[in-house]
Amino acid sequence: MQAVEAADPARALRNQLVAHPFPQIGSGGRTILIAIGKAAPAMLAEALKHVHGPHVALAVTHYENTMDVREATVLRAAHPVPDENGLNAGRQVIDLLSNARASDQVIALISGGGSALVPAPVAGVTIQDKAALNQILLGSGLDVNKVNLIRQQVSQLKGGGFLRHAAPAPVTAYILSDVIGDDLRAVASGPTVSPIGTPAEVRAICIETNIWQNLPVSVREHFDRDVSDDTPILTGTNYLIGSNRQSLSAALSAVSDEFDAAIVSDQLVGDVEAAANTIVQAFEQSPKTQPCALLFGGETTVQIRGSGLGGRNQELALRVAQLMDQRNDQVDWVFLSGGTDGRDGPTQAAGGLVDNGTIKSISKAGLNVNDMLANNDSFHALQAADHLLTTQATGTNVADIQCLLFRPNT
Repeated sequence: MQAVEAADPARALRNQLVAHPFPQIGSGGRTILIAIGKAAPAMLAEALKHVHGPHVALAVTHYENTMDVREATVLRAAHPVPDENGLNAGRQVIDLLSNARASDQVIALISGGGSALVPAPVAGVTIQDKAALNQILLGSGLDVNKVNLIRQQVSQLKGGGFLRHAAPAPVTAYILSDVIGDDLRAVASGPTVSPIGTPAEVRAICIETNIWQNLPVSVREHFDRDVSDDTPILTGTNYLIGSNRQSLSAALSAVSDEFDAAIVSDQLVGDVEAAANTIVQAFEQSPKTQPCALLFGGETTVQIRGSGLGGRNQELALRVAQLMDQRNDQVDWVFLSGGTDGRDGPTQAAGGLVDNGTIKSISKAGLNVNDMLANNDSFHALQAADHLLTTQATGTNVADIQCLLFRPNT
């Protein structure tokens, strides 16, 4: 809870505005506020409290975020796979930016999820092609930076698109990061910063990871073209207002003094199987004579091999439970892996909350853990044990938090 509260969008923006207030508009100008992402309504509602003079405001968020904002238009679209409402939202964002004048100030409020919410495909690529591309990327096992590199190259808004469409108006962005390492080029695929890479790099990555032939024809044709652009790269002013590391620190401070607590890593990335081993290795290296709390933060990936239901946090929790069950340590333990946005994959769960009894409960339900993992069906495995972590959508997103608590079994 403390980790999520530390990433509260309104509080994070309010704190940042003390040091970096919104710039003043020019004579005859207006403030154009555009918020995209899972935290968009909360960020925009707070931002409007600090705006003076003529302004217009637009937020684009996901369907589960039901928050409305006074004096603003709130659009909702699909996440993580884009849809027609997202396409319409992207058009409205482009229209608003394209009408900006030099005397205006564009305020961009960016949070995780923005990549899918405003797809804005390049010429020749349809929204259906974008959705197919997104689905392929979600199951590719690629890390978030490479995924966003690919997304940027087929979008009018990502990779500095806000800057190009808003010119000559200046752009100031306040960014809530869901990206490990806080590379702002990767948050919502970097609408207010320079691109991560080039089309040639995208093509090489897709071929190397064997997804090239699965891409829609229009996407492959786009990357096969000579799309070099000699247009000077524009720059905006970007402020980081919240991150996974800040939420980890908040979680650490909330751990009871009874526990010897530490942040083991804020870089838990890569395949969930390797991540599960990393967590259990940290447990193995810790003393078992006193209560301990091991904290991790990051964003793992899942390579889809089956047809089951789940998400990276659910599969990570199930894999940790399996590894811990194979050990004979005389300790009681509980492990949580959850998305700070309250959602994990295409499910209603935020992740998993497992303990000493999880694997036995799954077996009693007549399920085989190895079979469930092979089918990427962590959701139904954890559901059978009643060990899903279920919350409402939190209205924020700073990637994932993991915590392993254990104490001697006396």
